[in-house]
Amino acid sequence: MSDTALPGSKNPAARNFFSALQLDTRLLGMIGAFVVLCLVFNVVTDGRFLTPRNIFNLTIQTVSVAIMATGMVFVIVTRHIDLSVGSLLATVAAVMAVVQTDILPDYLGLGHPAIWILAILAGVIVGIVIGAFQGWMIGYLGIPAFIVTLGGLLVWRNVAWFITDGQTIGPLDETFTKIGGIGGTMGETASWIVGVLAVVAAIGLQLASRRRKASHGFPIKPVWAEATMIAITGIAILGFVWIVNAYDIPKARLRRIFEAAGETMPDGFTTGYGIPYSVLLLIVVAVIMTVVARRTRLGRYIFATGGNPDAAELSGINTRLLTVKVFAIMGGLCGLAAAVAAARLGFSTNDIGTLDELRVIAAAVIGGTALAGGVGTIYGAILGALIMQSLQSGMAMVGVDAPLQNIVVGTVLVLAVLVDILYRKRTGE
Repeated sequence: MSDTALPGSKNPAARNFFSALQLDTRLLGMIGAFVVLCLVFNVVTDGRFLTPRNIFNLTIQTVSVAIMATGMVFVIVTRHIDLSVGSLLATVAAVMAVVQTDILPDYLGLGHPAIWILAILAGVIVGIVIGAFQGWMIGYLGIPAFIVTLGGLLVWRNVAWFITDGQTIGPLDETFTKIGGIGGTMGETASWIVGVLAVVAAIGLQLASRRRKASHGFPIKPVWAEATMIAITGIAILGFVWIVNAYDIPKARLRRIFEAAGETMPDGFTTGYGIPYSVLLLIVVAVIMTVVARRTRLGRYIFATGGNPDAAELSGINTRLLTVKVFAIMGGLCGLAAAVAAARLGFSTNDIGTLDELRVIAAAVIGGTALAGGVGTIYGAILGALIMQSLQSGMAMVGVDAPLQNIVVGTVLVLAVLVDILYRKRTGE
């Protein structure tokens, strides 16, 4: 046995390979489960699950929950919970809908280019204020987060009803609806440009991280391991771009686009949708939240408080104010998610965001966020949201009834927590 082989390992080469790559074993497990899930559904749906069209739809359906799941990671890491996110989304969506259909047109006129920006800004601000208010009650008044947000679940859902008078508000601003999915995509050329830039950025970050570790005397990966990770990242990014570009815009829709521009569509012309703006927004949110978690004082305080609240407070961290900040971030992300959800529908409805609180919490937990606090990743939560949506979409395509779908999702959530508990016992975390 070589010096690097692990005692008792049945496959030392494989163990050494993954050890050199320094990959999170839980992340590998989730990716493996996701791949198996997709392959199974692809077989039972006669190849329809992994078509470019379904993958495109799957991504835009995942975005709103995934955006909120990134904020739920911070909430759960600090040993709290937020049951109000679905209702808060409904309130914020109602605010944005009323602002852009009833309020701003009176001052700016219909179709003003600033309407969609101001509407989203108003919604995000309302979300931050409500989130901070709930965080203040939890941090400074000492009311348990479960009770505060359970009350919020009931309050904000009905506040949304009063804002809209129980009516569906729409149609929403045309530019606003472009961030919802099919109505707003980058097109093939712009998508390839963004994909290539993303690969270059990933390579730059990988090399910068390597230089930073070497300068501080930390262990670094072998060159082949760095090259392998760069290759995997590049293939994943460009592969996704290729898939969304492969979903062609229907000819009837293309013809209408050309006619709206006063042009005639060339014979045989085809083009793909490309990356949806909503997915681009999710990527930006994921990058920002990851930077906050890993590179800022706020992120260090969040994880330190979740690991040991008493020690964090004794070390000088203002845990009360930190709670306000965490829930304010959660509220702001609910605002962005509400914009995506309402834009995808083209209307603000009374039932928008129903049960999203359960989907968001499930996504974070399935993604590896520990309910005991102190442990969680942004990319894990997004992957958890994608797994949840894939599970529901796949069952819907197979024809599984909604009650059975909920039974399966609930069972998967419980099993995910069980696996997490067993993993931590085995690793001693």
